[in-house]
Amino acid sequence: MSAIYNESAPKKATNVTINSDLLQKAKAYKINISKNFEAYLAEVVRKREEQQWLETNKEAIDKQNERIEKYGSFSDGIRRF
Repeated sequence: MSAIYNESAPKKATNVTINSDLLQKAKAYKINISKNFEAYLAEVVRKREEQQWLETNKEAIDKQNERIEKYGSFSDGIRRF
């Protein structure tokens, strides 16, 4: 799966406010906060981009679904499921 962002882009410092108890526990487990936050943020962005793509292409998807409902799929005669 390809990345949804440039993984070689330089890192940029930012301020994030999180629960102090959670931070303490994460540090106790030696969790790489930056790495895990970046992975989580990438997943959130991926989901938003997917949602945006579906909204942008809704009309085309609906038309294709209508066409398949009306005429069937090209593989209807050959698939075995």
